[in-house]
Amino acid sequence: MTSKNFFKGKIIIVCGASSGIGRATALILSQLNSKVVLASRNETKLNTLKDEIQSKGGQVLLIKTDICSPEDTCRLVNETILKWEKIDILITCAGKYVQDISKGIDIDSYKQSLDLNFFGTLNIIKSVLPEMKRQKNGHIVIINSLDAKKGIVGDGPYVSAKAALDGFGDVLRQEIKNYGIQITSIFPGRVDTPMIENIKVPRISQKMPSEKVAKAIIRGIKRNKAIVIVPSTFFLLGVLNYIMPRFLDWFYRIFKIEGEKINL
Repeated sequence: MTSKNFFKGKIIIVCGASSGIGRATALILSQLNSKVVLASRNETKLNTLKDEIQSKGGQVLLIKTDICSPEDTCRLVNETILKWEKIDILITCAGKYVQDISKGIDIDSYKQSLDLNFFGTLNIIKSVLPEMKRQKNGHIVIINSLDAKKGIVGDGPYVSAKAALDGFGDVLRQEIKNYGIQITSIFPGRVDTPMIENIKVPRISQKMPSEKVAKAIIRGIKRNKAIVIVPSTFFLLGVLNYIMPRFLDWFYRIFKIEGEKINL
């Protein structure tokens, strides 16, 4: 079955659709004849994307949503069902890159990162699960990061939230299998998005285009993969960090994987 036929008519919520991976994914899905629900706090950017999708004949619904608000995520689910009667796929792309440059364990930075990158994702998943359980089918895609497998100096708040999300996704996949609901966790390396546009990275850790991750998401859903690493050449990163953590520490330090901030 081609991707176009596989996704045709499917109702897909994309959280964080206003930019980056979410935007690229929403565009591709609309071209595959899916009915796409755009969710984000940035209504202006969502409207621009909605116009672009509709100009190409795509079917789209825009719902301004703050995933940190359980009321907003419940409204997102309810309005989607009211419009299209079901939800086939949820893709959680919303996130924020939060660092602790002082390395002094800035508690507020950790709370900020966990609120959006972890609890925000839990909010939308919790809101959508009752409908998927009722349907006895569905697919949830959790956009994580390779940072969850190997932390980068200065990224403590972001890494902590993504590592928590990794553990949550692993448990959830097992807990809801009997309901016919699938979980796919996506672990991309650095992506060329506004989130890290002010960071110059070394060549060995080059930023990849959002479209590359979006295509990996599409393949992961279609093949019902539990875990997707992007790029696939990094699949051993977690294993290496487990068996040779100090070597990987040295490698990251020598090649300055953390990069450097630049003024835009």
